[in-house]
Amino acid sequence: MIRVMKTGKVAFISSFLPRKCGIATFTNDLIENIKKAGGNDFKPSVLAMDSGRDLEYKKPVKFVIRRDVAGDYAEACDYINTGNFDAVSLQHEFGLFGGDGGSHISLLLKRLKAPVITTLHTVLEKPSPEYLNALLDICDISDKIIIMNQRGIDMLTDIYGVPEKKIRLIPHGIPDIPFRNSDLCRRGSSSARKIIMTFGLIGRNKGIEVMLRAMPGIIKSHPDILYMIVGTTHPEVVKHEGYSYRDELLDIVKELRLENHVVFHDRYVSDSELKELLFSADIYVTPYLHKEQLTSGTLAFAVGAGKAVVSTPYWAAEELLADGRGKLVPFGDSQRMASAIVRILDDESLLNKMKMNAYKYGRAITWEKTGQIYWNLLNAETCSASVSSFISHKIDNRQTAIAKIG
Repeated sequence: MIRVMKTGKVAFISSFLPRKCGIATFTNDLIENIKKAGGNDFKPSVLAMDSGRDLEYKKPVKFVIRRDVAGDYAEACDYINTGNFDAVSLQHEFGLFGGDGGSHISLLLKRLKAPVITTLHTVLEKPSPEYLNALLDICDISDKIIIMNQRGIDMLTDIYGVPEKKIRLIPHGIPDIPFRNSDLCRRGSSSARKIIMTFGLIGRNKGIEVMLRAMPGIIKSHPDILYMIVGTTHPEVVKHEGYSYRDELLDIVKELRLENHVVFHDRYVSDSELKELLFSADIYVTPYLHKEQLTSGTLAFAVGAGKAVVSTPYWAAEELLADGRGKLVPFGDSQRMASAIVRILDDESLLNKMKMNAYKYGRAITWEKTGQIYWNLLNAETCSASVSSFISHKIDNRQTAIAKIG
């Protein structure tokens, strides 16, 4: 068996903190937990995809790639090739990279000498030609592809023609935090009200207006209920439309006279503060508007904290909330959202059962376990073959993939 790791140096291509986005947070958590597994043998370097916001990066960021500057990708490739790296971990989300469909990243990948392990955070079911070609290029070049749920594997094999042996299922990591009783966490505060919570960067796809319009129906049965919305507007949303979506949400609150039942924590909160806020919540909601989302770090966080979850059936939620770990309601249906939440609040045993089901499931996919799996994968110790053995596999049925999608 060939071992990939020699120097322990791994280059991560991704957005990274202090950039405020889910991929940046994911990559930071991933590196921290691979470090727990690999110790001093693991030497990460981050090539950060820049959002043009003049951020001040710190270690382990060693190189910054401007999204739309093709020359930066070539220079980044030279940096990796001359840096004696054992492997490259690409965290792929289409919007991070410049070019048609994010194709600039292929300029870098095609010239790399080190094996590439790509984590796909999004797989499009019906992509336009530029997105299809960009993803097929990445799958061709990558020696191993990591996906976070079974649906993603099915899409890659059935639609894109990626060989299944090239794909590895590794679920999104979940924080390993203690189970806390929400009533006890609220003790000593000015209110003992039941709390519903949504957290994460805010944008129109989050469907928060659906939950706001569900609130009057919930208030009828539980007049002391509080809906807590934690998180600021996504920086990319601010760049294109300012704070118009948040203002629309505030208008709905006024229209429905929800001022005493809705609280906005309109800021980017730290993990420690988020944990405390989440501990105080009884029900977590993700009322997203579209099914096409394979991963959700916020949903994983809530499941790991042992929250009862009510969600629309986007792809990540369908898998995470199976087997009684949550309740799914139709997209855009405020009435069904309200009915589901009232039923859970009315039945204390159901509420507690959902919490424990979620928490128990979360112990099997903690970040520490995810970090160990990635470390083993980098060392080719748990694979049936070395990562580098997949180099010869190329997707030769591009036209078949195009025909299936078109």
